[in-house]
Amino acid sequence: MTMAQDKMTPELLWQLGRVSGETVTADGKTVIYGVTRYNIAENKSEKNLYAIPLAGGEARQITQQPGAEGGVAALQDGQIGYAYKGQWWEMNADGSGAVQKTNVQDGMQNIRRSPDGKHILFSKEVKLRKVSGSDFYPDLPKSDVQIYDNLNYRHWDTWEDGSFQHVFYATYDNGQTGTPVDIMEGEPYDCPQMPFGGAEDMIWSPDGTSILYVCKKKSGKDYAVSTNTDIYEYNLAARSTRNLTEGMPGYDMAPAFSPDGRYLAWLSMARDGYEADKNDIVVMDRNSGKISNLTRDWDGTAAAIRWSNDGQQLFFLAVVKGTEQLHAISLQKDMAATTAKHIRQLTSGDFDITGFAGQADNQLVVSRTDMNHATELFTVGLSGGEPQPLTSVNKEVYDKIGLCKIEKRWIKTTDGKEMLTWVIFPPDFDPAKKYPTLLYCQGGPQAPLSQFYSYRWNFQLMASQGYIVVAPNRRGMPGHGVEWNASISKDWGGQPIRDYLSAIDAVSQEPYVDKSRLGAVGASYGGYSVYMLAGVHNNRFKTFIAHDGLFDLKSWYGTTEELWFANWDIGAWWDAANNKSYQEFNPSNFANKWNTPILVIQGGRDFRVGIEQGLQAFQLAQLKGLKSKLLYFPEENHWVLSAQNALVWQREFFKWLEETL
Repeated sequence: MTMAQDKMTPELLWQLGRVSGETVTADGKTVIYGVTRYNIAENKSEKNLYAIPLAGGEARQITQQPGAEGGVAALQDGQIGYAYKGQWWEMNADGSGAVQKTNVQDGMQNIRRSPDGKHILFSKEVKLRKVSGSDFYPDLPKSDVQIYDNLNYRHWDTWEDGSFQHVFYATYDNGQTGTPVDIMEGEPYDCPQMPFGGAEDMIWSPDGTSILYVCKKKSGKDYAVSTNTDIYEYNLAARSTRNLTEGMPGYDMAPAFSPDGRYLAWLSMARDGYEADKNDIVVMDRNSGKISNLTRDWDGTAAAIRWSNDGQQLFFLAVVKGTEQLHAISLQKDMAATTAKHIRQLTSGDFDITGFAGQADNQLVVSRTDMNHATELFTVGLSGGEPQPLTSVNKEVYDKIGLCKIEKRWIKTTDGKEMLTWVIFPPDFDPAKKYPTLLYCQGGPQAPLSQFYSYRWNFQLMASQGYIVVAPNRRGMPGHGVEWNASISKDWGGQPIRDYLSAIDAVSQEPYVDKSRLGAVGASYGGYSVYMLAGVHNNRFKTFIAHDGLFDLKSWYGTTEELWFANWDIGAWWDAANNKSYQEFNPSNFANKWNTPILVIQGGRDFRVGIEQGLQAFQLAQLKGLKSKLLYFPEENHWVLSAQNALVWQREFFKWLEETL
């Protein structure tokens, strides 16, 4: 039970139920959603499914089993299907009649039943290459050596072991499955895409005759320097595969068929190697093969797409000036005639629309957050308007705590541009008092700083401990036009750092900001920003916190795994064309100017920003005699995923601020 609280705390944050929109039942009357809760003592999570009438009313828990149910699908017979412990289950929408339908050996991942119910689609790991010592030398089974002769030997938080995720299908007859067919047999490639791809990377055609899947069919060094994913179509009858996006060199992802199957839409980036390129929405006419770019003249980048039930519109999400909003494209009879003038923004406000759960009649079910509230489900009319609340999983918690005032400001940058900056105030803010103030530095670097609700970098939690938080939409963030978004590449330590200083300097003019108690905090590129500021801040800040930040760009380039990102944004250190990045924008080159206490946080399984980055920064601070601390998580990656580790993170974060600010 939640005890009465007057402010958000780390412990209370981890008591919140984490809501995920799953689906709308085929009759359009019920919304199925998931709620994940964490048991801190056992250091594990539990996800259960719930059903709520779309018209509103009481929610009902419909699964009780230990573990997590997911991949929920609305079935035409009125039931719902879902994955649980590697098998496919089906039940009535009210939770009754739950039956395990499959018993596939070794289980399945990313399970999808075909529209006609005659096949089942899933992914599974296949061992294809020798990597370990025992693979090469069976007579030495206790050897733990790993042998590589090419790049991509590790990714995100795992070492390459010679296994690849492949797409399989099998006949399906009321739970009876036939012999699985590997549609990528012998191919040393992954689908879903590593490390974050899921069931969205593999879909059925509406008639169930073909499977579409997303894959980057490259290996080794070629894989490490490229973002060229393609969309492939496998024909079940012919057992043949064709590349639908041949000649499109960037990311091609998130394929989605129109309800009648005539059109295929997907998200597409134009340039290979640029992971933050403009994401356009393209549509292929399946009859003619003609591809039309619907957002070619729209100055924004799309994040997700969904067809309307009648096939007349495409809904999508996009960041707009510090918030993520719902948009719609009215499709023209000639797809090529669809332009930016046919795009409408359907929602507007200081909140984020973060995903779709489904559509019923003239309503969309979406997920929504803001800086004071974790994800809940809302409904939005197809013509737009104010989102209406559907779920209230965490209402009891928020009703008992003070919420933060959120202010949106426009600040003049050093080059004369207007920059949106969020300012978050403590719940009991008194303008007559002075407050310690934190500059929040966003990661990415090309990630939006919107109305998100994080369980680590949580602005409500920070402000509730008595800090004002300043969060600028500095150069490099989407939502302010393609040029603003792209301008950070090859300029990491230039204008973006000046943007940070402009923001903190402007807000520091307020009488309620204690200019003698300023701190800067951030992770990833935000951690890089903290390290960079430590050498150029001219005594503005009293303390720093950097999580998995880039301290020395040369050693970072030599150890990071997604080299397409490093190449585009920084470039190879041995190329003289990149001298500016490695000299003027390299935090380690400003070590002689470090004079401020710093907390360094580093994950041991972070292969994006390797362990040497945090260790170098901490060692520098120690050798210079600065008050400093290293918070090392051996089993965490670029994030902190363990519940108990996350609480240690929060406690140490605020303990450091108490000691130094």
